Amino acid sequence: MIPVWILTYIFLDEIADLLVYRIFQMTPEKHLTESLWFFIYEVPKVMLLLVLIIFIVGIIRTWFSAEKTRRALEGKSLFAGNVMASLLGVVTPFCSCSAIPLFLGFVEAGIPLGVTFSFLIAAPMINEVALILLLGLFGWKVAVIYLVTGLTIAIFAGFLLEKLNLTRYVADWVYKTKAKHALSEDDKMTFSQRISAGAEVVKEIVGKIWIYIVVGIAIGAGAHGFVPDEYLANALGSEHWYSVPLAILVGIPLYSNAAGIIPIVSVLIEKGVTLGTALAFMMSVVGLSLPEIIILKKVLKWQLIGVFVGVVALGIIIVGFIFNYVAFI
Repeated sequence: MIPVWILTYIFLDEIADLLVYRIFQMTPEKHLTESLWFFIYEVPKVMLLLVLIIFIVGIIRTWFSAEKTRRALEGKSLFAGNVMASLLGVVTPFCSCSAIPLFLGFVEAGIPLGVTFSFLIAAPMINEVALILLLGLFGWKVAVIYLVTGLTIAIFAGFLLEKLNLTRYVADWVYKTKAKHALSEDDKMTFSQRISAGAEVVKEIVGKIWIYIVVGIAIGAGAHGFVPDEYLANALGSEHWYSVPLAILVGIPLYSNAAGIIPIVSVLIEKGVTLGTALAFMMSVVGLSLPEIIILKKVLKWQLIGVFVGVVALGIIIVGFIFNYVAFI
């Protein structure tokens, strides 16, 4: 399977050219042709990267259970806890929806609220799929920028939220709940079992998100071929002070994971949208999504949700402005 993966990835350009220009006999330099070529090229590229990294992370995740994550954060000081929680959010395979149930276990274990928020911010925003896809589409510099800025937002947002002493805005029933933590058996797995677990994770995750990836790339392909460069550049261009806040407002109502949104971000940048604005859009989609906010309402009162969204949005805005106006690549 590995040789097939390598050969397919290497010859994606030729495969797209063969299908579009020879088999479909499309006319070059037409809007529809460019959109179709983009779609045929990007879908297998993203899926190949996705399958590879999810398989690798699926093996790694057999050493990282939810219980181990909770135990690792117990007894840490505030800032050290924020840093560790953010780093754990990067390496542990939890999206916003799966990370939120851990909130109950963290609170029951006496972990500070701000440390918990650092984990909840970092887990969906800085996931391994996003980093690999950013690396493949934009290069290592952009991937590192995304990692560093995402970690900075998670660490300092969690720290600030703790200093604001907003514990009273956690739903009353949360502190009355006695969480039950099952002991993990993952250390007893053989390597072949871990390989099987990695394959199962690929089936599970790709089975759930492939449609979002295809839809995201289809939207990106449409923008690639039909949306005038000047339109997006003018709407979200760096010369407008409101471009970053507007990108965040547009991103929050959308529902997507990083794998689905990155192809759209790629097209935005190609159309002239600055990297800071594009990253702000991406971070708002994966870090401040409406579904996450709705789920948070089950454990937090609206006052705390409002502060949480405001603090994270402010961090994203600062990041967007910095990278829009500072030459860094």
